[in-house]
Amino acid sequence: MPTAKIVEVGRVSPPREDLVLRLSALDAQWLTIPLIQRVLLFDDGAGGQLPPFESLVSSLRSSLAATLARFPPLAGRIVFMPSTGDAAIDCSAADSEGGGVRFVVAEMEGADARKLAGDTDHDVDAFKALVPELAVEALPAEVLAVQVTRLKGGVAVGVAMHHAVVDGRSVWRFLEAWASACRGDDAGGAPTFDRAAVALPGGEELARSTLRKYAPDLPLELNILATPRLAGSHDVSPGPNLPRRTFIVTAQHIHRLKQRISDLTTSPPSAQTAPSSFVAIAALTWVSFVRSKHPDAISADDDVYLFFFCDCRGRCGIDPPVGDNYFGTCISGCLAKATARDLLAVDGVATAAAAVQGEVRRAAEDPLASWDWMDNLSWLPLDRFVNVSGSARFPAYEAANFGWGAPTRTELVTMNNGGQLVLVAAKEGGGAVQASVCMEPDRMDAFNSHFLNSLVD
Repeated sequence: MPTAKIVEVGRVSPPREDLVLRLSALDAQWLTIPLIQRVLLFDDGAGGQLPPFESLVSSLRSSLAATLARFPPLAGRIVFMPSTGDAAIDCSAADSEGGGVRFVVAEMEGADARKLAGDTDHDVDAFKALVPELAVEALPAEVLAVQVTRLKGGVAVGVAMHHAVVDGRSVWRFLEAWASACRGDDAGGAPTFDRAAVALPGGEELARSTLRKYAPDLPLELNILATPRLAGSHDVSPGPNLPRRTFIVTAQHIHRLKQRISDLTTSPPSAQTAPSSFVAIAALTWVSFVRSKHPDAISADDDVYLFFFCDCRGRCGIDPPVGDNYFGTCISGCLAKATARDLLAVDGVATAAAAVQGEVRRAAEDPLASWDWMDNLSWLPLDRFVNVSGSARFPAYEAANFGWGAPTRTELVTMNNGGQLVLVAAKEGGGAVQASVCMEPDRMDAFNSHFLNSLVD
């Protein structure tokens, strides 16, 4: 099993910021599902464009300090406030003893950057060794940790971030600002952090009741769940590392898939809405998942489900709307349902797309209707459930250029349940999408076959 040898552990702290942000109900659900771990892989390539490792580490450390000054919640701690029953992000904890962001320097002998970045099938153990953990088992809890690892022919930059403080869009906002600071470029507009910007009915009392519901023993040990799929009453044991594979869905593939969905749709052409790239890829993933499990694990009469998150920023269904610069967790759940028989039919991908598109429309009209997504998932049969995270619009490669070129590969490390799909914009650009899938080993080949064949048919 690959291991990273720790060379140095330090702290990066911005100037003191006397700011305390009480968690909203949207944030509070994530106290027991805290981790977002992402790895960025860079290799020297033919031109050897990476700077010397020591210089690279120094640049990353100094630019991180500058970036944290603009994003003070990331250097703080999540704390419990017994006088009110709130949990909050205490930004002033950054300059306390043991505060700030843990900055780990490591090396992994024998791990080849180009091979790790080039393999379609993930080296799951290696990826996990390239990202740091967070101290999140009780409050106060860390918000961000960074690990920089020297590899053969390259380097890995791994981040771990607390999901009660950031969602996917915020992760890329931070990484883009950090990369800009490292390049010496303008970091863009100032983020906003006030949780009151998310106008949930019930406000602070709803946040407190959500805390009591999902983390009743604060600030004592939290019952950390493995992933969102393991919410509610389900077993929370981590389970084995499941196979993961990454596909690049080109713009041509997506165009062909959208056309196929349109051709199979029974509504009149005048009433049809062209599916987005997200809808088309999610629909194909859902159908491929059902086919890979039929008939032994999913029967034709079974109901099957696909879950995804919607970004609530800028939605007119929230009054007042949450601004695009809001930095926090601002996502709500969407759950599409269908009968396996319908997805197994010839027009199954069109049926799946219609169900996903229906949830997209519902979320646009009432974004916060399913804000308590953990409760909504607690009853779902996990073997008939697909979980989609990320977005085809996340600029995973464009945003993470620290001055030595875009990453060769970036992956979400915290995915380890069969039927999970993670989307980001692909390095190839032009509308291409990177789709990473986690499946049980006895299902992966069947899933791959249907997914890939459907893209080229």
